Amino acid sequence: MRNDPSFIELRARERAHALLDEGSYRELLDPFEGIMSPWLAPQGVVPQSDDGMVVARGTINGQSAVVIAIEGTFQGGSMGEVSGAKMAAALELAAEDNRNGIPTQAVLCLETGGVRLQEANLGLAAIADIHAAIVDLRRYTPVIGIIAGTVGCFGGMSIAAALCSYLIVTREARLGLNGPQVIEQEAGIEEYDSRDRPFIWSMTGGEIRYASGLADALVDDGISAVKTAMNTFIEKGVPAQHRSDKYADFLPRLTRFDTRQQADTAQIKQLFAREDK
Repeated sequence: MRNDPSFIELRARERAHALLDEGSYRELLDPFEGIMSPWLAPQGVVPQSDDGMVVARGTINGQSAVVIAIEGTFQGGSMGEVSGAKMAAALELAAEDNRNGIPTQAVLCLETGGVRLQEANLGLAAIADIHAAIVDLRRYTPVIGIIAGTVGCFGGMSIAAALCSYLIVTREARLGLNGPQVIEQEAGIEEYDSRDRPFIWSMTGGEIRYASGLADALVDDGISAVKTAMNTFIEKGVPAQHRSDKYADFLPRLTRFDTRQQADTAQIKQLFAREDK
């Protein structure tokens, strides 16, 4: 019997409840508002009344906070016009709070395949707004991303994850710009077999992303474990340098890698090994 209930098994709304102080949860644009994508039904897709995006205001350790959680079970957590606008607007309002002297923390639960194909251009525009909002907000308070599982975080939202001040992952998490099936479709099964689960996790799983410095904490799947890591990074505050500002270090490393060979875990660890060790 596990002492720490699973975080992965929680739905988006339950994750937001779990991260906020007990009794402080207040959802913005909840399902009863009926604000959903107008583009799905004409294409034969049943829409969801919250468009798969939960935005909850409340407190974390008594301080004003917003938790934004993507529902991975709805359209693979894909981002459309409405869901993207909800996330971007919440981040923008949090930044405005901080500018007005109201310290507001932000936590993102990222369970998403990226842009919603049925709303491609609208989804891409919304994701661009999310990127800009994260960069704006992280000047005032750490923006903390959490990738737990089972969908992972891919596409344009993987860039959002990379822009976060701190990123928390579990071993079950995955993080990558392109999903396994997309890579296999474009480059062939010899390059990337999307059915080879051990290989996929060895390349994009939480453990290797943490080992290569692309995530800041690797935690067990448990509500308390995730919350402890989140609170640690809240206490650290805004980092002196965000990971996305370290391009002068990352780019030469990538340039040195021979793309003619198939990468593996050992090569990835070597490629991103800290030179000051």
